[in-house]
Amino acid sequence: MFPACLPLFHSFIHALPLRADLRLLSAAVLAALMLLLLLPSASGAPVEDELVDNPAGDTSGEEGEEVEEELSDLQNVAFITSNLSSLFCQFKDEFHFDVIFLEHYKSPSFPSRCPSSNFSKEACLQRLAQGLLTFTVLLKNVETEYPDSPIIAAVRLYSGAIVTAIKEKMKHRERVLALTSTQEEQLLKGLINPDTFQRKMMAHSILHHFHTFLVDAKTSLNKMEKPRGHVPQPHSKLEK
Repeated sequence: MFPACLPLFHSFIHALPLRADLRLLSAAVLAALMLLLLLPSASGAPVEDELVDNPAGDTSGEEGEEVEEELSDLQNVAFITSNLSSLFCQFKDEFHFDVIFLEHYKSPSFPSRCPSSNFSKEACLQRLAQGLLTFTVLLKNVETEYPDSPIIAAVRLYSGAIVTAIKEKMKHRERVLALTSTQEEQLLKGLINPDTFQRKMMAHSILHHFHTFLVDAKTSLNKMEKPRGHVPQPHSKLEK
């Protein structure tokens, strides 16, 4: 299915208007991976304290307004999901394990999500882009165990597009740096294991935590698109 669909996805992406890149591309990959991995959503790992570019809760300024405008109306989730939802079936059936078990295979090198508070939008966008670049490198470990899987190509296609789109929305895009060859080598070297089962479990763990990272990323992007001072309104009672 994948080879036939990939040109369609590629054409779909390039047909999007420039200002829609981030919201549509992020929705595409996030929705696809959420169903493709066939794993329940889980909250991300705790995040270490970070320096905050802006005071807590401060969404004032041109930067905040621009990000809110660019990230509005996440859509076309169903379109991508319907085309990619079967690609991860091999991972669902290979092992029968509890998702919690994958936490034992978590590596310190796995990127962390954006904190829910005390973190500026610029810093969050930087973390999302940098995290995607890191996970793209970690996928090389998955590719070693599953060299014929079309998932890798799909994830790389959409992850790269999202990174580019996010950087376009950043004020300091130069802060997002691809890993050097030495850094990549060190990152992957730390995942090497002579045991076949352990290697496959690490591959599953990478995909699971990548999935979690993307779910949390979607939450962060949704928060960014909410208008300033937005307060959810209670549902009115239906008239009898």
